[in-house]
Amino acid sequence: MLTGAHRHPRQEEVVYGRPAADAVADAADSRGAQRVLIATSRSLAGPEGLATKLAGALGARCVGLFAGVSAHSPREAVIAGAEQARSAGCDLLVAVGGGSVIDATKVMQLCLWAGLRRPDDLDAYRASVADPAHRAKLQPGIRMLAVSTTLSAAEFTPFAGITDRAKGVKEGFAHPFLVPRTAVLDPAMTRRTPPELWASTGLKAVDHAVEQLCNPLRAPFADALATAGLRRLAVGLPASAKSPEDLDARLECQFGMWLAISGATSGRGMGASHAIGHTLGGTFGVPHGLTSCVTLPAVLRWNEEVDAGRQQIVAELLGCPGVSASHAVMALCRDLGLPTDLASVGIRPEQFRSIAELTMHDPSIRSNPRPVRGPEDVIEILNLATR
Repeated sequence: MLTGAHRHPRQEEVVYGRPAADAVADAADSRGAQRVLIATSRSLAGPEGLATKLAGALGARCVGLFAGVSAHSPREAVIAGAEQARSAGCDLLVAVGGGSVIDATKVMQLCLWAGLRRPDDLDAYRASVADPAHRAKLQPGIRMLAVSTTLSAAEFTPFAGITDRAKGVKEGFAHPFLVPRTAVLDPAMTRRTPPELWASTGLKAVDHAVEQLCNPLRAPFADALATAGLRRLAVGLPASAKSPEDLDARLECQFGMWLAISGATSGRGMGASHAIGHTLGGTFGVPHGLTSCVTLPAVLRWNEEVDAGRQQIVAELLGCPGVSASHAVMALCRDLGLPTDLASVGIRPEQFRSIAELTMHDPSIRSNPRPVRGPEDVIEILNLATR
C-alpha cells in the first residue's frame, strides 16, 4: 500500500495568457499594495527592458527597480535587494526574470521578515541547518509576485537556491510562504529571452518531470502532474524553437514547466541530475539550464539498470518509444541546439573529484533511484557525461 503526503504550496493563484502588466496591477489592487518594488536583472532593466516597461505601467505605485540580481542568486544581491525594499517602504515585491531573480526575491522576503542585513546573517536559515522550531517563529510579512521570463519554474516552489560566494557553494532556503502569492505566465514576456536560455531552462523543466517520474517512490498526484508536464514540454519546446513568435507554443512550454515542477511538492526529492547540477551551477558557474542538458542523459544511463521500466515511460512521453530515455533526452537537446557533454560547458576531468565530493552534500543525491554511495559513483556519472 502506498503511503505519503502531498503538501500544496501557499500559492494563491497562477494567472496565464494575460498581459503581465494587467495581471500584476490586478494582483496588487486585490491585496491593497501601494508601494511596489520590482526585482530583476541588469539585462531586463535597461531603457527598453521588460522590467522597466512593467515599472512604467504600474505608475506611481512602483517605488523602485532593483536590478542587482546576477546568475545563481548570490547572497550579496539578496541582502542589497532587501535593503532597497526596506528603505523604500515597499509593501509588495515583484520578481521579473528567470530562476535566479525569482529565487533571490524569495529570500529577500526572508531577510525582511527576520531583519537580516548582512550576507552572514543568512547562515542560520539555510535549509540544511535551520532549526524547524526557529524557522516556525518567523512571521511572514511582505510577500511577492513573480513574472517569469524562462522555464526554470522557480515561481511555483517554496524553496530557493542562493550562492554563498565566500564558500563557493549554492545552498537551499525554504519556508512555506517563500512561494510567490501569484505567478504570472505571460508568453509575450518570454519573446526576448535568448533562444539558448529558453531552450536550456526548458530542459531543466524536463529534468523536473523526469526525476519525479523515475523517483523510487510513487506518488500518484505528482506522477500525473509530471506526466502531463513532460508531454507538453515534448511538444512545446521544438515548436517554440521552430517558430519563436508563436505565443501558443511558448504558453504550452509554460504549462509544461508548471505541471512538471508541481509534482515536487510530494516531498520525494529529485535525484542525481539535480544534485550534480547544483554543484556545477553554484560552484563552477555553469548556467542553470545547461546543467540538466549534460547531467540528465548521463544520470539516466547510470540509473537504467534499476529503473528501466520507468525510463521507458519517459521515452514514450518524449515521443521516442523503443529507445532509451537517455537517447530520447539527448535527441531533444540536439534538436534544440543544446550541449550534451561536460567539455561543452567548460568542465574538465581534473575537476571531477571536487564536483563529486561537493555533490555528496546535496540532499537530492539521497533520492536517486540507484543509490549513490560515494564520490566514486558521482565520478562514474560524470564520465558518462563526457560522451
